[in-house]
Amino acid sequence: MSYASLVKEAAEFVRERVPGPADCAVILGSGMGALAGMLEEPVTLAYRDIPGFPRATIPGHRGELVAGRLGKRRLVVLNGRFHYYQGYSLQEVTLPVRVAAGLGAGTCIVSNAAGGINPRLRAGDIMLIRDHINFMGDNPLRGLDPEEFGSGFVDMSEPYDAGLLQEAGRAAAADPRVGPLLEGVYLAVAGPSYETRAEIDFFEKAGADAVGMSTVPEVIVCNQEGVRVLGLSAIVNPATGRGRERLAHQEVVRRAGEMSGRLTALIRTVVEHVL
Repeated sequence: MSYASLVKEAAEFVRERVPGPADCAVILGSGMGALAGMLEEPVTLAYRDIPGFPRATIPGHRGELVAGRLGKRRLVVLNGRFHYYQGYSLQEVTLPVRVAAGLGAGTCIVSNAAGGINPRLRAGDIMLIRDHINFMGDNPLRGLDPEEFGSGFVDMSEPYDAGLLQEAGRAAAADPRVGPLLEGVYLAVAGPSYETRAEIDFFEKAGADAVGMSTVPEVIVCNQEGVRVLGLSAIVNPATGRGRERLAHQEVVRRAGEMSGRLTALIRTVVEHVL
């Protein structure tokens, strides 16, 4: 089966089981599943039951699609993601985003757990992603049939919607549960090993404020699909060489879970007052 046919089959499977089209898709990063439990009239589909969906096997990722209402908006929440470092292709990694776009989602809020490079970013901060650097060595549009998906020569001069970014910043500052947020550049690496000190020094010189192992492939696909993007990085630790602790995935998931309440409050504020 071709990739285009797989996308269509998965989208049709979900469409038949969820009520109505979606206004917004939300991709939840490591340990950030609390939002899915806040939806009204939820319909939950396990990834393993959706045709073509890989398994989300990384701790902190539930592996389920949850559709429901949050206020006046209908959301498709992707509770857990797939990663390039698991051995999946970037086409497989971004399959859920294409399904969400096929369900009508015109906006995507994408979140991740990241390491802070910029010294102004401390563990516990949320960074609004202004731009990104793709250091993964691959692109999800490579090799796709242009007759099925459109041109791969996608303009990436504004991958994160400037209007959403500005309004989300204002909404966060006005919400006592969230507060003022910094903006920055997110850099994505392939993983799964964490970065060396020399790599982090290099990334800082390249203009990166935070580093992680996800998000960029989904954002590229959103831009091809004409979906507006708001990106959020939960800074869960200083990047290698920026702190005293050795990095461990279990700690990343734990700290992301501790930040889940604030991040959920921000997403809820954006959905209710910005979209």
